Amino acid sequence: MGKLFGTDGVRDMANMGNMTAEQALEIGRALAHVCKEYHKEKGTRPRIVIGKDTRLSGYMLESALTAGVCSVGVDVLLLGPLPTPGVAFITQDMRADAGIVISASHNPYHDNGIKIFSRTGYKLPDAEEAEMEELVNSHKLRDIRSTESDIGKAKRIDDAIGRYIVFCKNTFPEGMTLDGMKIALDCANGAAYKVAPIIFSELGADVNAIHVSPNGMNINDNCGSQHTDDLKAKVLATGAEVGLAFDGDADRLIVVDETGIELSGDQIIAICAKQYRERGLLKNNKVVATVMSNFGFLAAMKEMGIDVEITPVGDRYVLERMIQDDVVLGGEASGHVIFHNHHSTGDGIIAALQLLSIMRETGKPLSELAKVMKVFPQKLINFDVATKPPLEEIEGIQAAVKKAEAELGDSGRVLIRYSGTQPMCRVMVEGPTDEMTLRLAEELTAVVKACIG
Repeated sequence: MGKLFGTDGVRDMANMGNMTAEQALEIGRALAHVCKEYHKEKGTRPRIVIGKDTRLSGYMLESALTAGVCSVGVDVLLLGPLPTPGVAFITQDMRADAGIVISASHNPYHDNGIKIFSRTGYKLPDAEEAEMEELVNSHKLRDIRSTESDIGKAKRIDDAIGRYIVFCKNTFPEGMTLDGMKIALDCANGAAYKVAPIIFSELGADVNAIHVSPNGMNINDNCGSQHTDDLKAKVLATGAEVGLAFDGDADRLIVVDETGIELSGDQIIAICAKQYRERGLLKNNKVVATVMSNFGFLAAMKEMGIDVEITPVGDRYVLERMIQDDVVLGGEASGHVIFHNHHSTGDGIIAALQLLSIMRETGKPLSELAKVMKVFPQKLINFDVATKPPLEEIEGIQAAVKKAEAELGDSGRVLIRYSGTQPMCRVMVEGPTDEMTLRLAEELTAVVKACIG
């Protein structure tokens, strides 16, 4: 029985493995079957929303998923290209039973993925993922088919973008505008290419948008939240007050200040945490972050007297802890920032709007606001792996980590982990100086490569 769901849905190279049309059809059938169970007693007909980013393979997977869902007797509402958080919102707004997003987030165009939201707008619960995985792997549904008038229908929702635009704008403070603010946008040739420029323009900003011409193969290609050189250049060339970079499905945000300096998700959270606390909005005086959060972020929160809960990497783990502890603000250094007072999932556009509202309210430039935390030097080295043996059971790696930690003392830390979505190992070191941080990261990488091959 193969593993289907990872830390962020199903993901693979398009038309390979779990991302073939055949497998997408089975996933559609399994989700539809799960949704039908909920409607049995009501005698009503379920509906599933499907949205996507701009990848070439999105057409193929959208058609296959639609066929699978309809074959089980469930209707489909097609949204077309829309940010992942937009699909989550529309799922809840239209009272659908589930929402499917076809996207591989920040990955190259040749990858794709399937994320699923429940009717509440939250990621599908683990129990339902496990049920779907069992249905797909056991092939139990291949002989269960709707016939005649019970076959599902599919239709396009033409006003999905408009609904999402209104939703995002309503998270911006009433009575406040962005009149006269120069903003540079990098939409990564992805799902935000239409909606993001409209939202910021309608709030009054002078918008200069780049990478808004998707062709199916240029999503995330040297652009977006992972590659900010073009955005930095645009900020400096246009005299923008801020640059906003989204990834392919626009659930993450990376920011560039007016001097061309990139800010991480940690810095965005730190700025917002300070302002939320001053406004009395920081419920339980707590934020949620992950093991990848910068050492400087933890120090800044401690200095401000704000508690921090740490989770494994993954926005679903952040959100779970936020719900558990009744926290409104949390996220990841990678730019996934969750404002639970506004949305059920991370949303790059909403995160940007909250940050811009702070700039407007305080009248301070982003470079000054960013001084709320000192970023410790960090070196992250990623390399491909063929297998993922448990790192904690490899004595050579653990000995090297202990040696590095002893040298860093209380002035840094080491984290070695596998990617949850790619065949990759990540070695991260934070330390007091660039030189020490780089040296230790390279030494540890050499040890890990030698140990796992």
